[in-house]
Formats: sequence, C-alpha cells, structure tokens
Amino acid sequence: MALHYHVIPVTPFAQNCSILWCDETQRAAVVDAGGDLKRILDFVQTNGLKIEKLLLTHGHIDHAGGAAELADQLGVEIEGPQAEDAFWLDQLPQQSQAFGFPASTALTPQRWLNDGDTVSVGKQTLRVIHCPGHTPGHVVFYSSDAGLLVAGDVLFQGSIGRTDFPRGNHRDLLDAIHSKLFILPDDTTVITGHGPFTTLGDEKRSNPFVMNAGYR
Repeated sequence: MALHYHVIPVTPFAQNCSILWCDETQRAAVVDAGGDLKRILDFVQTNGLKIEKLLLTHGHIDHAGGAAELADQLGVEIEGPQAEDAFWLDQLPQQSQAFGFPASTALTPQRWLNDGDTVSVGKQTLRVIHCPGHTPGHVVFYSSDAGLLVAGDVLFQGSIGRTDFPRGNHRDLLDAIHSKLFILPDDTTVITGHGPFTTLGDEKRSNPFVMNAGYR
C-alpha cells in the first residue's frame, strides 16, 4: 500500500495541481484544483481513480478557482485551508476578474483544517501543517510514509512564497519554514506550488531566502 502522486500545471500561472491516490483503493484527492478541470478529470478517468475529496492549501485564485465547480460536478467535499483564509475564498469572484481567470464562485469548505489535523486519501493519511505567511491560513500536507510534502506557495526551489499580498507576513513565513518544515527529513520530496520539485535538504543547503534569514 502506497501513496502515489501526479502533478498537472493548471491556469495561466502554471500552478502545480496535485492528484494524490492510494494504490490499494484507487481513491484520490485533488490538491489545489485551480482550473483546467478537464485535464484533471481526464487523468483521473484514464487511470481508473475515484476522487473522494478536494484539498486546498490556500485561497488564491490559481489554487482554488476551480474547486467549487469540481466539487459540485463530483459531489465531493472540500477540506482546507485554515479558517484565516476565509476572506480569500470569499473574494474568489473578485480575484478571477482581477487576474482575467474564468468566473469563479466564493466557497466555504466543508472542513477547515488546523495544524496537526490529518486528512485521509483512501487508506493513506497525511498530516496538516499550518504555515502562515504567504496567506494567513495556508496549510501544507505531509506524508511521512511517502516522504512527500505538498507545499503550496510556502517553499519553492530556491525561493519562498510572496508575502506582499493582504495579510501576508514575511517573518511568519520564514518561521514556519524553519520551525515546521525544516524539522522534517532532508530527503522529503517537495511538490511546490509552481515550478520544479525540490527536497527539504536541498532548500536547507542552498535556498538564499532561508539561508540568509538569521536562523541558526
């Protein structure tokens, strides 16, 4: 029994939408269904998967813009992010207009997530880690068995998330990376919100934003 994953870059922002599934049950979760829903559903159908829920790392349009529509199509629930991102999810229609995305509707997830919660994908379990800074309610999903971290816009290869959006906080973001993510194993694979994968060990050793932040 193992957790598998596949990433589909979606939206004009090439956001890494992740499909996670349990190979024993073929049950799946879609993380950050920002758009391009047909591509997501085509992969799911081709591989014989059954989506049982949607997960959100945070409320920005490129990550959450297609979630309400997909949940309605499939009759599944949305879990995450943490409740401090409610204002971003309420503003999805305004975000879609501002960035030229297809019209999106405001949404409220069936389950808000908090630090230390768990989410299931088939018979697999992922831990929820609250990592504020990019947005106040940003969460990430960690599987110790798979050595996998779905990081959203917290950590990138050689970079970190922007903190110049409303209620962003640079110090909170760096604190979360150092105190919550960098305590995980160095060989953890990181699915970033945009761009190539990385590992936590590589970012500890070479990411200039975290190396020069004054932590010891």
